Parts: sequence; C-alpha cells; structure tokens
Amino acid sequence: MTSRQNKKPLKVMIIEDEQDILLLYKDYLISRGHNVLVTATSALEIISDYEKILPDITILDYKLPDNRNGIEAAINILTTYPSAAILIVTAYDTVKEEVLKQSIFEGKRFAILFKPIKLARLENAIYDLLESK
Repeated sequence: MTSRQNKKPLKVMIIEDEQDILLLYKDYLISRGHNVLVTATSALEIISDYEKILPDITILDYKLPDNRNGIEAAINILTTYPSAAILIVTAYDTVKEEVLKQSIFEGKRFAILFKPIKLARLENAIYDLLESK
C-alpha cells in the first residue's frame, strides 16, 4: 500500500449536527492537510452546498435536525452525483440495515463508520473509501 502522507489534499464537506464534533472533525482534517470547504449542522441545502465545491468526500452524520437523516441526504447527493464518495458516521447500528434496503447504494463509493471513532480512523476510512472503487 502506498503511503497516504504523500496524497494530495482532499476537498471535504462535513454535515454534522453536533457543533463540537463538527469542529473536531474539521480541525483534525485541516491539520492533516485537507481542505474542509463546507461544514453545516443540517442537510437542508445539501445539493447546493455539494455543487459549490464538488467535494472528494462528504462526511454525513446519520442523525440530523429537521426530521432528516444522513441516508436521505446521501440519496439526494447520489441521485444527482452517482460517483460521489459518502461516509456516514453514526452511533446507530440499525443504519446498515436501512442502507441495505436502498438499491441506490449498490456499487457506490459509500461507507458507514460507527461512533465512537478515533480521528485517525476517520481519515483512514476516507482513504479506504476513495481507494475502493
């Protein structure tokens, strides 16, 4: 496996409703040389935010405000951008079952990371996802 330290900086979009976790992810990824270009605490403007930067990776929390969730947001992105790379971060183990019910995720660059996570694991999961397809 090639060293990930020599990889180009990634354009990252983070949607996380807990401000402290959002800032933790953002600060860590910036410290690792990545460009965190959009952060939000809701997915209300998910497509317009996505279109502004066309990120290499979108990190979505599963539980979001306004009766939405990360799966719905991911479906919105993948419907318009089928080659998008999306990482759902969640504490709910039922999310995997919900994803399996949705054919839109088959063959896509999509993964689930379960909380609690170590920040190094977040970055590794991002690279694993981007290198998988």
